[in-house]
Amino acid sequence: MRPERMYSSSKSIEGIKSIGKSAEISAMGSSYPADEWTNATQAILSKTGRNLLHHPSHPLAILKDIIFKEFPAFAHYDSLSPVVSTAQNFDSLGFSSDHPGRSKSDTYYINKDTLLRTHTSAHQLQLLVAGTQKDVGLLTQAKNGDKAPGNERFLVAADVYRRDEIDSSHYPVFHQMEGVCTFSRKEIQEMVLKVSADKEATGANGGKSGASSASDSSQTERGGRVAQLMDTTIIGTSNPKQPEHSVSEVDFLAEHMKQSMNRMVIQILTKAMAAKKSSDGQTKGNNVGDAEFPVRWIDAYFPFTSPSWEMEVLYQGEWLEICGCGVMKQGILDAAGKPDRVGWAFGFGLERLAMLLFGIPDIRLFWSNDPRFTEQFLPGQINTFRPISRHPPCTKDVSFWIPSTGEFHENDVMDLVRETAGDLVEGVKLVDSFTHPKTGKTSRCYRINYCSMDRNVTNEEINDIQEKVRDRMVRQLGVALR
Repeated sequence: MRPERMYSSSKSIEGIKSIGKSAEISAMGSSYPADEWTNATQAILSKTGRNLLHHPSHPLAILKDIIFKEFPAFAHYDSLSPVVSTAQNFDSLGFSSDHPGRSKSDTYYINKDTLLRTHTSAHQLQLLVAGTQKDVGLLTQAKNGDKAPGNERFLVAADVYRRDEIDSSHYPVFHQMEGVCTFSRKEIQEMVLKVSADKEATGANGGKSGASSASDSSQTERGGRVAQLMDTTIIGTSNPKQPEHSVSEVDFLAEHMKQSMNRMVIQILTKAMAAKKSSDGQTKGNNVGDAEFPVRWIDAYFPFTSPSWEMEVLYQGEWLEICGCGVMKQGILDAAGKPDRVGWAFGFGLERLAMLLFGIPDIRLFWSNDPRFTEQFLPGQINTFRPISRHPPCTKDVSFWIPSTGEFHENDVMDLVRETAGDLVEGVKLVDSFTHPKTGKTSRCYRINYCSMDRNVTNEEINDIQEKVRDRMVRQLGVALR
């Protein structure tokens, strides 16, 4: 699931290998022709083969494996290539041609038709079609594939790429978990009828079709833990069902999806609270021995689900957004050759959840090879991160006039700094902006905070990097330094 973003077009960044009058760009061992859309930098492309999710003791891999175990009847994918077509990433999911997510200032393009996926949803149609056509090449990549041999249910864990700001919680490469669960319409009808018959036999009244109600306030138990559910969302004009679906189908899918999410969250947070208790002898907020996890559902919008929701959990006093989810657009299933099936889907970022669960303060640490970080974690266990020595930061400012012609986008600045300084940069922040009253020119000042995670850096080293940043800003962004 991809949140809405408001950016437009962008300049390309250096890093393309020239070949005669043409150019090419290499990604994941293959070469692609570059064009005016190419903006994937070498710094970003170098991340494509790191495979953090394949290291069992890495916090992201630990979280991935916990979630995989919560969905034992699903096929599990974690090795799909990040290089996808523009059609896969946008067209197959119903993104409009002018959707802001398609802009070069938001997305890393290899060329106009090929990009680094911006979300795991890019594989929804691909995997559904593989199930319909019995594509052995794709189906055999699944772990646990025998549980869902036709990809009627699957999870995808993968790295995704987006141009973004620089701070301790944002990084241009992060990881998502996608879940898709489909049912035949006949299957749902039979289950709804069974639930209705059971209710009549026991004299039960109320509730939605197909499952126990989660509206208003209810509770779900899991291993002695309780999720306190708050759901006042209403399927209506602002968050409508699709005309292809019956009311009973939508009620069933929504309830099945929400109960699945509730169970997953209870399992993860119970482990996290146990780790916190073990670390400091007490828990904040909830007591792990008698845990209640307040869960609330709010309306949302995504191009490829309707109705759509976001799930939030109150964890240690703060509402944590867990995922975006909803009833899949029927057009996706129809395009996959599955018009007789309906389904739900969810997606969420692993880093933000892992930072909270493990107590990791800086997103750059996930990419660190420092043994003081990597040796703190064991497969299958959530434990609280013990801070390593923080090296002193070095702050530098850069001020410039924005060119009066063309477009200027802040993400161009962020990418240029990342490409030049790599992970030595802890944050980049706009500290001043003004427009000259006579010339109409706009000036901006950005503060770059250099801070290595694993070594001391000298002022001379940072001065050299800062000069390279300034020089590239002039050459690539067309700014005039002040």
